[in-house]
Amino acid sequence: MAIKTPVSFIIFGNGWVSGQVQDALQKAGHQLVVSQERIENREAILRELDRVKPTHVINTAGARGDPNVDWCESHKEETIRSNIIGATTLADCCFIKGMHLTHFGSGCIYDYDGEHSWGGLRYTEQDEPNFMKSFYSYTKVVSEKILKQYANVLILRIRNPIGSDLHPKNMIVKLASYKKLINVPNSGSVLPSLIPAAILLAVNNEVGVYNFTNPGAFTHNELMGLLRKHLWPSLHWENFTEEEQAKILKAPRCNLELDVTKLLEKLRQFGCSVPPVHEAMEEAFIKIKNTQNVK
Repeated sequence: MAIKTPVSFIIFGNGWVSGQVQDALQKAGHQLVVSQERIENREAILRELDRVKPTHVINTAGARGDPNVDWCESHKEETIRSNIIGATTLADCCFIKGMHLTHFGSGCIYDYDGEHSWGGLRYTEQDEPNFMKSFYSYTKVVSEKILKQYANVLILRIRNPIGSDLHPKNMIVKLASYKKLINVPNSGSVLPSLIPAAILLAVNNEVGVYNFTNPGAFTHNELMGLLRKHLWPSLHWENFTEEEQAKILKAPRCNLELDVTKLLEKLRQFGCSVPPVHEAMEEAFIKIKNTQNVK
């Protein structure tokens, strides 16, 4: 049964994901403060927690790179400070204050291998991360190994985030800017369908690691096909191989499918479910079309 006692939130990070979490919290009627403090500043974080006195903390902050994770390869100190020092500092401050922390982590810590191949076994929360070839992924592996030791922390691994808008950080918009794409099945987090579940887990003080993607996998061609169907009929792209893609990138990319059995079973206990990824993507595109007045 869901917890009925009043809860209040403070969010660290004020980017695209944070905005969607803020909207969902407001719609649910929760008290909410968005902090402007940087999560690597321990003294400021402690003061902020004392000032706001939230029951729950959400961290959406982190270095993801602009325009993509290649940025992290040449900005390693900034990436370490945000993804490792900052995330750990916030978790430790919340632990000291007796506050629950929901940390939006990353699923970009695995890659298909001989045991986990296309259409085969999916990666569970118990599988040891096997992808650290990009500096971004390296920092996410390190931070998760630390954060999961804290008894007050819920880690939600998002992957290929998709939203119902045309924000530059939306995977839809990112892919549409590329002339060539690989066509490999991957997990994805369609955020409008998942964020209410994140809030549900948080208010019930769930902890531990969860793969936080929609059930199933999709290819870039399938996602761009929906974009062409609903929004941009003239959209055109070409495919190339992973080997060809690697030649134009600073850091390798991973491809994977996450197992969400643990997430679905936990949500079922609260009478909640999340739609399969293709259904959720279709709904997101329909909402974009309606809000953008695309004909």
